[in-house]
Amino acid sequence: MTDLAKIRKEIDDVDSKLLEYFEYRMDLAHKVAQYKKKNGLPVFDSAREKEKLDSLKKLIKDKDNTDAVVELFSQIMAISRRAQYRQLNTFFDLGFIAVNEFRAGSDTNIAYYGEPGSYTQQAMLEYFNGKGIGRPMGTFYEVMEALKENKADYGVLPIENSSTGTLADIFDLLAEYDNYIIGEHVVAIDHCLWGLKEAELSDIKRVYSHRQGLLQCMNFLKQYPHLELVEGGSTASSARRVYSDNDISQAAIASRKAGETYGLKLLKASIHNEDHNQTRFIIISNKKEYYKKANQISICFALPHRSGALYNILSHFIHNNLNLTRIESRPIKGKAFRYRFFADFEGSLEDVGVKNALYSIGEEALELKILGSYVPVQ
Repeated sequence: MTDLAKIRKEIDDVDSKLLEYFEYRMDLAHKVAQYKKKNGLPVFDSAREKEKLDSLKKLIKDKDNTDAVVELFSQIMAISRRAQYRQLNTFFDLGFIAVNEFRAGSDTNIAYYGEPGSYTQQAMLEYFNGKGIGRPMGTFYEVMEALKENKADYGVLPIENSSTGTLADIFDLLAEYDNYIIGEHVVAIDHCLWGLKEAELSDIKRVYSHRQGLLQCMNFLKQYPHLELVEGGSTASSARRVYSDNDISQAAIASRKAGETYGLKLLKASIHNEDHNQTRFIIISNKKEYYKKANQISICFALPHRSGALYNILSHFIHNNLNLTRIESRPIKGKAFRYRFFADFEGSLEDVGVKNALYSIGEEALELKILGSYVPVQ
C-alpha cells in the first residue's frame, strides 16, 4: 500500500467517525428543539452560539486552524437551526393571499410617476392593456401616498434601468410603506432631444430631464460641453416645461410620446448611451396579494452589526435550494453605517422551502419584510 493510499484510508476512518458523531449531534439538536418548543424558547440563541465558538477556539491546538474551526462549527450550528425550524414547523403566517389575476376596469385608479407621455404611463397602459384611469403623480412618494390613502388601486414606478442600474429611492420607499409588488413590466427606452418648433440644435443652451434621463444620454451630451444640464421631475414633465417656458434655448430629453404630446420638435432621435436601453417598472398594491402562479419573491431585511450575520442569512437560501437572483444594500435612515439588504429569489410563497427560509431569516434578522411576489419579466 502506498503512503497516499494509507493516508486516505485513515481519512476515510476519521470521516466515518465524524459522520457518526454528526448524526448523534443532530439527534441532540432535535431534543433541544422539543425542549425549546415546550418552554417557548427561540431556536436562535446568538449568545449561546458565541459562547460555544469562544470555548471551541480555546481548545484548538494548532491556532492556524482557528478560522476553519469557526467556519465548520458555524455551519454545523446553522444546519442544526434549520433542522429545528423544520421539525417545529412553526412557520409564521405570511399574510399574503393568492389571486387568479390582477386586472383594471373602467373605474380602476392607477397612480403612476410622471405625466402623460411618460415611460411610466406607457408601462401602465401596456401592463393593464389600456384599461383603468391613470393618475399622474409628481414624485415617487406621491404614488406611495396615493396607495396608502386608498386614492389609487395600483401604482406604477420605475425601479431599474439596464444601463444606469437601480433607483435607490424606490427601495427606500418599499421598505417604508406597506405597499407590495404584484408585477413588473419592461419598456424599451428611446430618449430623444426635443425643442420648440422653431428651434435648431445649435440654439440649445439648457437641457432638462429626469436625472436618469440625463445619465442615460451622457455620451451624447458630452459632445456639447456648453450645455447646462438641469434635473427636473420626470422626462415628460421636462418636455412640458420646454413647451410652457416657450424659450428657444431650452430642450428636453424625453420619449417620442412625450415630445409629440406637447407639440415639440425632434432635434435628435435616439440619443441614449446603449442601443438596448430598457427600464423595469414595478406594479404595486396596498393589499398583501400575489398572483398564484408567481415565481419570484422580493424581500428586505436588516441584520445585527456582527461578523458572519449576512453569511448566516444567505445560508438559508442555499440549504433550502433557493436561487438568489439579486442582493444589494441601502443605508438605513437615521442609523449611520447600518444597512438594509434587498434581495430577489425564485420560488412561490406556497413552497415549504420558501416558508422555511423566510421563517429562519425572520428569526435571525432584526427585521424582515416581504416586498411582494410576482412573475418576473424574462
